Amino acid sequence: SGDYTFESINESGCTNTATLHLTVNYSTTSEETATACDSYEWHGTTYTESGDYTFESTNASGCTNVATLHLTVNYSTTSEETAVACDSYEWNGTTYTESGDYTFESTNASGCTNVATLHLTVNYSTTSEETAVACDSYEWHGTTYTESGDYTFESTNASGCTNVATLHLTVNYSSTSEETAVACDSYEWHGTTYTESGDYTFESTNASGCTNVATLHLTVNYSSTSEETAVACDSYEWHGTTYTESG
Repeated sequence: SGDYTFESINESGCTNTATLHLTVNYSTTSEETATACDSYEWHGTTYTESGDYTFESTNASGCTNVATLHLTVNYSTTSEETAVACDSYEWNGTTYTESGDYTFESTNASGCTNVATLHLTVNYSTTSEETAVACDSYEWHGTTYTESGDYTFESTNASGCTNVATLHLTVNYSSTSEETAVACDSYEWHGTTYTESGDYTFESTNASGCTNVATLHLTVNYSSTSEETAVACDSYEWHGTTYTESG
């Protein structure tokens, strides 16, 4: 800018001194740096990729301003995972008890959003109960029980989770009894006639519905005969009776 003169010859053939009062304004430049996630809007334009971008406008002096944007675009991310659990599943601090698709937002390494999706299947543990009445012992899942009580057994159900089976068991017991008898010639016991000494058993059901084994210690004695011959005159007394005829 400044005042400048120019001499020339006017129409009269004399010197003309022209003076210029000049103001020179200048074009300008500017730079800015930006970091964004996924996209960045600048002067009405949306940018989705990193790069250097320019925008021309008019500065305060009415000249051109060229602005340069040094842009870094980072991107949001997504991730997916699948899980199968029994009864509940803890994921990112939350416990889930039902199957479903769940999301969790966090910040990735670039400082942008990461949306993680969990495809969750929740299977459930089960219980079952059964009641049994047995004599003397009861075998259940490979174990033999000889006393009444409630017993549990853990196994895996069809879903791969725990099944707790409960057995309500009543154990009744078999019984034994013994008796001694002495008989002549024969002895009837529980519908059977025995004619010889010995030990005999008979099985029946006791009050608990179990076996009772009764044992009979039997002695069988036998009747006997004897003969004698007598000759008498008029009469004969034998064992308190008087006989008067032969016979």
